[in-house]
Amino acid sequence: MALSGGSGLTPFAKKSVLSTNYIDFTSADANSANWAQQYIPEVYEAEVERYGNRTIGGFLKMVGAEIPMTSDQVVWSEQNRLHVSYEGLTLSAAGALANLPANNVLAVGQTILVIKSDGSKSAKAYVSAITNGTTVAIKGYSKSVSEIEGLVGGTGVKVFVYGSEYKKGTDTTAVSVEPSFTQFSNKPIIIKDKYEVSGSDASQIGWVEVTTEGGDSGYLWYLKGEGETRLRFEDYLEMAVIEGEKKSGNGDVPTGIEGTEGLFAAVSGRGQVDNAFAGSLTDFDNILKGLDKEGSIEENMLFLNRTTALAFDDMLGAINANYDGGTSFGVFNNSEQMALNLGFSGFRRGSYDFYKTDWKYLNDASTRGIAADASINGVLVPAGTSTVYDQSLGQNIRRPFLHVRYRASEADDRRMKSWLTGSVGGAATSSLDAMEVHFLSERCLCVQGANNFVLFT
Repeated sequence: MALSGGSGLTPFAKKSVLSTNYIDFTSADANSANWAQQYIPEVYEAEVERYGNRTIGGFLKMVGAEIPMTSDQVVWSEQNRLHVSYEGLTLSAAGALANLPANNVLAVGQTILVIKSDGSKSAKAYVSAITNGTTVAIKGYSKSVSEIEGLVGGTGVKVFVYGSEYKKGTDTTAVSVEPSFTQFSNKPIIIKDKYEVSGSDASQIGWVEVTTEGGDSGYLWYLKGEGETRLRFEDYLEMAVIEGEKKSGNGDVPTGIEGTEGLFAAVSGRGQVDNAFAGSLTDFDNILKGLDKEGSIEENMLFLNRTTALAFDDMLGAINANYDGGTSFGVFNNSEQMALNLGFSGFRRGSYDFYKTDWKYLNDASTRGIAADASINGVLVPAGTSTVYDQSLGQNIRRPFLHVRYRASEADDRRMKSWLTGSVGGAATSSLDAMEVHFLSERCLCVQGANNFVLFT
């Protein structure tokens, strides 16, 4: 029904269906249809999720743990290698093995293997005399040192002790080898964020139907912004300890800002960095050789960007035309369903199991997922735990290779704090005509056994 005269509309105070407030959208009457179509648009109350799940967190939940601490620094010690070896030495024709460190433990009677830096030449030798603290004299078993081609006169010679031999009735000349360790530390950083809504905006309610990344659905009004701030802050908790960097060198951050060692910084400085993987099996086997030289952790997880993940798929597909995503799921109790639910697919190469998944952080356009950024293509993280000496506890402990330490005590837990201030929304802490939602955390990441990690660049 279209009403004539004036605008043709008589508004009613309540939501009542009356002939006097009926609008005919099909009428050609200028005072009815055109006015209604121009000023009363169709409004979708449901929010369109055009970016899907926008959070990028979850990486640390898959591979690590969160452990409280009471100090402002975490210190741990990692074992050094068991066997005695030295690199970067020189060998003369007279049999002088030089450039040894001053505190070396080579002794007369030890048997050593002398290897050229590229591994192409080697020879067995006997330590015959100690010339000084940094030079020893050696004798060849099958030929004199001067006759050992490819080793004499070169630089970068490596030696390692494989045993010893003594004459009958002689005393030992071996040097006592004291076990050593390397100490590492990290400091937590304080991370903060805030959401604020004024009293006026809080009283002007606008409903929006949403489904959040946290799994909640329904209608929200002004607190929708708070929910998104919380999700963003939870992502910051992960990104801050992945990207974190300590203040050093010519860094000019303000006094009191010291930084923290994040995952990428730890692996770049103490782990393995591979910039040669281009999708071939030879490239991947070179990575395995690097793992062999370090801890040889059997089960490892690969978190990759899209380009590198596809390169792995193509590599595996070229090996086996029937490759269907993998068949090895040991770290997930051999449950294929559990592995696939977490986005992992598995394969085995050599003596290693690998579980591959896409890392959204490296693909998201608002973080590292931009075409121009190829600095980080993925990371290999060993599964399981490592044994280290905890300076605070004074004993050996087992910890995940990757875990977060956060400040906490009986008085205050700073893992993830949130509180309200202001005079709106139930808060009555100040005269501010607004509600402020505050978020705070104090944490750092411990990357133990970083030599077992591989960063793809």
